[in-house]
Amino acid sequence: MKKILLFIALTLLFTLNSYSQATFNTGALGVDISQYGRIRLLTPDGKRHLQRASILVETSKTSVFDYTNDAEQLEPTVLVPNPSLSDFEIYGAYDNSYSLLPPDVNVKLNAYGWNNGSYTIVKFNIKNMQTDAMNASAGLDIIPEINQEYGFDTITYNSAAGVIRFHRGNQVNMGMKLLSASLSSLYSFEWYDGYSVDTSYWNWMNHGALQPQYVSNTVDGPVTITAQLPVVTAPGESFNVYYALALGADEQTMLSNISAAVVKYQSLITSVNDIESSVNQLNLGQNQPNPFKQSTTISYLLPDAGFVSLKVYNVLGNEVATLVNSNQTRGKHSIQFNADDLPGGMYYYTIRFNNEARSNKMLLIK
Repeated sequence: MKKILLFIALTLLFTLNSYSQATFNTGALGVDISQYGRIRLLTPDGKRHLQRASILVETSKTSVFDYTNDAEQLEPTVLVPNPSLSDFEIYGAYDNSYSLLPPDVNVKLNAYGWNNGSYTIVKFNIKNMQTDAMNASAGLDIIPEINQEYGFDTITYNSAAGVIRFHRGNQVNMGMKLLSASLSSLYSFEWYDGYSVDTSYWNWMNHGALQPQYVSNTVDGPVTITAQLPVVTAPGESFNVYYALALGADEQTMLSNISAAVVKYQSLITSVNDIESSVNQLNLGQNQPNPFKQSTTISYLLPDAGFVSLKVYNVLGNEVATLVNSNQTRGKHSIQFNADDLPGGMYYYTIRFNNEARSNKMLLIK
C-alpha cells in the first residue's frame, strides 16, 4: 500500500517540493525537514533511509499532538545562516492550529549537523500554551525507509547503548538515541493506513516497556513509537527533548556515529547554557550528576536580585521538596538536593523568578 501512496506522491512533484522546506548535507549525511516538521535522513548517494520522524506530545488518552492530524507551520522551516552552535542548522516552529485540538503546544525544532558527520542532533522545545498545567510525555513517530525501500526491517533495542537500531540484511543501519532523558516506552508495529489516531498513539506511548526486537514481515514495513516519562509543565513554560539520529554502513559504524553525536550533545548543552548566561536571562542548569543516586547539585543564574522559588516535583506533579523560597542576589547560585527519603525515578525541578519559570528533569537511581 505504501508503494501506491509513494507513486501518487511522486506524481505530485510540486506538492512534494513544497514539503521540503530546508535541507543540509554534511558531506556524509543529508537532513531534510518539511514545513510541518517531518524529518528525513539521506546518504550522500541521495538515497532516503528515514521516511519520517516527527514529534509526539501526549497529555491524555484523547489528546496527542502529532504530525498528521495537528501540526501546522508557526514559523517557517529554514536553513539557519552562519549557525553558532554547529556547522549546519535547520530551525522551524509548529503548533496545533491545523486541528485546534488539545494539547495546545508550540514545538520549536532545531536540527544540528557537523562537517562530514553521519549524525544529526534534533532538539524539540515543547511549550505549554494552555491555561492550566500539563503533564506531557514526548516521543517520536518513526517510519524507516532503509535504502529507500519499505518492508521486512528489524528494529532492535541496544539497552547497553540506549540506541534503537533499524536494519535489514547487510544494508545501511540507522540508529536513534534519546539524549535528554531515558526512554520509558518503545513499541513497533506493522504500518497500516490510518494508524494516526490519538487513542492508539497514547497506548503505544504508554506501552511501559522497551520492546527488545520487532521483525517486520510485510512490504508495508514497521512504525516505531518512542516515549519518555511525562514532564509537568506550567502554562507558558517549556521543556527540551534531544534525540541523536545517525546512519552507518553497519551496526558498529552506526553506533560509533551515535557516540560521536553524544560528544557533540554534551558540548552543545554547554554552549547553550553559556549563551543563555551571557544575555542576562534567567537560566536553570542541568543538575550534576545526572542520573544520581543520593544527592545532586542544581545551579542557576539570576539576571537581577529578587524573590526565587525552586521546587522539586514527582512525575505526578506533586511537590516533594522546596529548595529555595527567598530573596537572592543577582548572579550564579547553586544548591544541593538530597534525595535520601525519595524513591528512585524521574523528578522535575522548577525555578520561578519575576513571572518567569524554567524546568528541567533529573533521574534518581536506587
